[in-house]
Amino acid sequence: MKIAVTGGKGGTGKSTIATALAYYLSQNNKVTLIDADVECPNDSIIMGAEEIDHKQVHQFIPKFDMKKCNHCGQCSKNCKEHAIIVTKEKLIFFPEQCTGCQVCMYVCPEKAISKDEKIIGEIKTYKANTNLTIKAGILKPGIEESANIVKELVKETDNNDKFTIIDTAAGTHCDVIKSLIPSDEVLAVTEPTPLGLNDLKLIIKVVKELKKTVGVVINKYGLSEEYQNKIRDFCNKEEIEIIGRVYYDEEIIKQYISGKPIIREEIKEIGEHYEGKSC
Repeated sequence: MKIAVTGGKGGTGKSTIATALAYYLSQNNKVTLIDADVECPNDSIIMGAEEIDHKQVHQFIPKFDMKKCNHCGQCSKNCKEHAIIVTKEKLIFFPEQCTGCQVCMYVCPEKAISKDEKIIGEIKTYKANTNLTIKAGILKPGIEESANIVKELVKETDNNDKFTIIDTAAGTHCDVIKSLIPSDEVLAVTEPTPLGLNDLKLIIKVVKELKKTVGVVINKYGLSEEYQNKIRDFCNKEEIEIIGRVYYDEEIIKQYISGKPIIREEIKEIGEHYEGKSC
């Protein structure tokens, strides 16, 4: 079973829940945890995991044959990232701006552009315990587009483990959608605050467009009875199950910053929910 843990708003505790759920499920099952927040991956740090492997991720960039180029400017006109500037005398290429769409290569009438590549990041593999493997995408500093890292990382969900937990980035942007697509179910983590409720509504819209089964976890439970009730009312209206409530507790913070697995009865209940469905 592939479970995507998401939440819209940053700081709701999405990674806290994802890592705790992965650790609980790994007690009796083979589990892979995918850290798809490629601009700020931290699941391996939260788990105190050891790196065991890594591989580079490459992306297309154009290679120009200036003997064939007639400076027509078609590559520049069609580059949505403005990575190519063409004058009568020069062609200037900014590789850090290129996102690898390959349009320039296809529109060049002189076939003066071929394929080259650049390193845009890497995928690291960690071991947290015997049954728990973590795969993290890491975007190289200065690279504009992160979607290609996520695209490669999502391939790591094609494994034989009983559970794959996909910890998405915050928000509802392209990277998050790419992370949600391979999932069997979605677990939306929210918090009882105005922004928590607002972003829960946004991510639920995305999940429903993707036609995914979704459940909700209210993290930091106990902060606001008013917004706990509003989240409950919203979930009832949308016919979404509240799978768990994780109470705000300083002990969780201590475990989090010390790189120890978070062990809670509330996490056990969430894990049992998915173990029951995977039988």
